[in-house]
Amino acid sequence: MADLKKLKGISEADRKLLEQAEEWLGAEPSKMGPVKNLFWGNIKEEFYFPYPAADARETAECDQLLARLDEYLRTEHPSVQIDQEQEIPRWVIDKLFALGVLGMTIPKDMGGLGMGITSYNRVLERIGMYCGSTAVLVSAHQSIGCKAVMLFGNEDQKKRWLPKLAREWVSAFCLSEPNVGCDAGGTETTFVKDGDYFVVTGEKKWATSGAISGLFTVMARESKPDGSGKISALVMHPWMEGVEIYQKNRSKCGIRGTWQARIRFHGVRVHKSHLLGKEGRGLQIALSCLNYGRCTLSAGMLGGARRAMDQSIRWSQTRFQFAKPLNDKELVRKRIAHMAALTYAMDSVLYMTTGMLDRKDDDIQVETAMCKVFCSEMGWRVVNDALQIMGGESYMSENEVERIFRDSRINLIVEGANEVMQSYIFGYGGKQLAEQLLGIKQAMTKDSDEGLFAFLGKFIKNALNPRIARLAIPVALEVYMGVRRPLPKINKILPELRPYADRLSRQVQRLTYEFKVLSKQYDVAMLERQAVQARLADTAILMHAWACTLARLDSDIRAHGASGANGTDLEFKRDRAAAVHFFDLAELEIEQRFRECYSNADETMLATAAVAMEHNASMPTTDFIIPEKTPTAQRGQGRKPTQVGIKQFPGDGIPAHKAPAEYASTGF
Repeated sequence: MADLKKLKGISEADRKLLEQAEEWLGAEPSKMGPVKNLFWGNIKEEFYFPYPAADARETAECDQLLARLDEYLRTEHPSVQIDQEQEIPRWVIDKLFALGVLGMTIPKDMGGLGMGITSYNRVLERIGMYCGSTAVLVSAHQSIGCKAVMLFGNEDQKKRWLPKLAREWVSAFCLSEPNVGCDAGGTETTFVKDGDYFVVTGEKKWATSGAISGLFTVMARESKPDGSGKISALVMHPWMEGVEIYQKNRSKCGIRGTWQARIRFHGVRVHKSHLLGKEGRGLQIALSCLNYGRCTLSAGMLGGARRAMDQSIRWSQTRFQFAKPLNDKELVRKRIAHMAALTYAMDSVLYMTTGMLDRKDDDIQVETAMCKVFCSEMGWRVVNDALQIMGGESYMSENEVERIFRDSRINLIVEGANEVMQSYIFGYGGKQLAEQLLGIKQAMTKDSDEGLFAFLGKFIKNALNPRIARLAIPVALEVYMGVRRPLPKINKILPELRPYADRLSRQVQRLTYEFKVLSKQYDVAMLERQAVQARLADTAILMHAWACTLARLDSDIRAHGASGANGTDLEFKRDRAAAVHFFDLAELEIEQRFRECYSNADETMLATAAVAMEHNASMPTTDFIIPEKTPTAQRGQGRKPTQVGIKQFPGDGIPAHKAPAEYASTGF
């Protein structure tokens, strides 16, 4: 297989990105996950069928927890107060610890409940129905804040920290920086080694719950003159000398109760016993944690979307216009059907992904990214539909749908902005197929710097190579003559669902065909054509969601039996109809994306963007807010933002954290 980094005709910046991606992702897994198989034109049934189910005993325990949690959320939880006062009270955090919610996934022998990822996300979904801020608090603590300790900590580290994290300490994940968002490989926080210590200097931004946390998971790069230092994951505490929490929070559009801290490290000495995993493996640790964070973000989104949908449907039944209820109008019913279809599909994708995590599947980074993109995008559509149905009243701040609307929007940005995730899904999902195509090209085509006789010798040699011929001939037939791969088959499915499986198979067959044709058309320019990448990524996301929804529907039908579509279970009847509608919606959107690969407005888009940027550059810098760490000459020349009437938290005067007594004697 060829190496993408050896592509000719690409910029050094793109080559560096490819090298960085390899550092992030580590070695290629021996077994491709379900989405990578879609790019190859395969539907691997064993990944999707049967739909994953949680352990029966654990499910029963989770049901009991949900009952206790429901009672608290309905009768005590101050959702409105949290939003208005922009703070989750400490008594709420203590209550969540007491219920076991903040230690759900921590092992029982470490003080937690020892539940799996599916159960955990069921809880996050329920919290998301009531309070987006609280869902983010729980997710940031357990999915990323302390997850690195759980996954990569040694036994001594787990025994030392996990009991505290299960019962007392909130934790924070410190990855983002003033100049580093999605580009985690650009981490500027550094360390130098001094005997048994890492001496850390730098700054972190957007550390959720950082101002109230007892433990930070911090990504820092070893400082080397040539810039080659690798990133490591370190556990730090707020009471360490040199830790400065200089900003507790900033006011936000939504999830107002969460606190995103800015933290500075002034030569903080961190003992080597605080290193998680192996030195230099920090990016892989961060990515592993984000797999879990992307799921729980999706769970909170699903809960909010489901709440907004149910509220808006009831509103449509009871709100009358022109002497008729709103739900009598076809365009309102269109939105209702849309919401039902998307929430069922979101549910299907989320719990397929958590099932994969619980099974400890090897190669699911693309799947967790897809879960995040799909649920955040579709959840946002659902909430928007709900607002439209309810009209002006939904826009009033006393209505919970307004709060859900504000709380939901951030999900399209955090844990990897969706535009970045689209390129990631395209790139990593199709990486192995792209490498095969590159290998065939290098073997069978003439390089510009290659002599004729050298090329002929290479061509004859490779043409006689059975392996290359076996790979090249099908690709050539597909790309140049339109001969498609055989249709992938789905056999483990109820006969009544086979038509939907066959429709999916045809779309997967087309995906691998279009990937190859477009790769030939754009060649190395594909690395920069993000609009093309996004279209192919979107088709793969929708196909994966289709497969998840099909598997979920198959499982639901088998579970309901005689009480199914013709029975009295109205929830199931709704879900079955919603799934079928989703298949139609997905197919229409997939076809649209494929058409746009060849018939689009990309050229006028690029031309218009260029002129718009040129015009903007001619305007005074002082009219605009400029990123604080911009590398341009405009740094520090923009206007300062002002927010009149919105409560702002002071950056100074935050009380210092004190080390617990058992830490005072350690020196670190």
